Amino acid sequence: MSAITAKMVADLRAATGLGMMECKKALVEAEGNMEKAEEILRIKSGAKAGKLAGRTAAEGVLAYAIEGNVGVLVEVNCETDFVAKDAGFVAFANSVAKTAAEKKPATLEELSALVEEERKAIIAKLGENMSVRRFEIIETDNNLTAYIHGALATEGVLVEYKGAEDVARKVGMHIVAAKPQCVSESEVDAETVEKERRIYTQQAIESGKPADIAEKMVEGRIKKFLAEVTLNGQAFVMNPDQTVAQFLKENGAEVVRFVRYKVGDGIEKKEVDYAAEVAAAAKV
Repeated sequence: MSAITAKMVADLRAATGLGMMECKKALVEAEGNMEKAEEILRIKSGAKAGKLAGRTAAEGVLAYAIEGNVGVLVEVNCETDFVAKDAGFVAFANSVAKTAAEKKPATLEELSALVEEERKAIIAKLGENMSVRRFEIIETDNNLTAYIHGALATEGVLVEYKGAEDVARKVGMHIVAAKPQCVSESEVDAETVEKERRIYTQQAIESGKPADIAEKMVEGRIKKFLAEVTLNGQAFVMNPDQTVAQFLKENGAEVVRFVRYKVGDGIEKKEVDYAAEVAAAAKV
């Protein structure tokens, strides 16, 4: 059993929104396993799934390039938000995306090697380390479009679609806002569905409901869960009275697949105590 630290308790509290003591007890019961502790809390409290690995914790930008039937979405990281806003850094990110679309590298290492000289040059100019964190290529006979949200360019999506581009672009904006995991129910991982079913079943049992009622409750919650995580099942942000699937059908369009990124997802950001640094520097 790993030691239960204050940081582990705080992280679990941030992910679930539950009390510190509840989180500590769950961690003890789970013997320090964060994911298991989160599952315990969900069973006992009905809390929604947290996103321990989904917090934005690094600086940088997203960029995309579409060259013919090839589309690319990339994430390029730096150390500070100040540099992330620099025109030179943004230009470098756009160049990385263009290179990926033209050269179609198979791995991150290959792409990084292709842009290494550019990377060194921009580091020398801006005085900050930076790296290409990830990228994804879509090569298709269908259409491609992309949407990067806001001036900071920290959230975005690359969409493969059939139909009109303006329709696909609106759905791309929806994807950034609503964060679906995939397009349709058939793409949801079976283990994920089973985990949700297990949690809902245990919650129903502990609530004391009769078996037949509990079964109906579980199936209803599974249906709701699938609607929440799939693009086609979600309520369309621009018209919540219809689903995305209905909006697409109404406009003779289809989303085949998408890649959605948010800068820093899953990266643990080092917390800097500037007051302590200043105090330490004053003693030198």
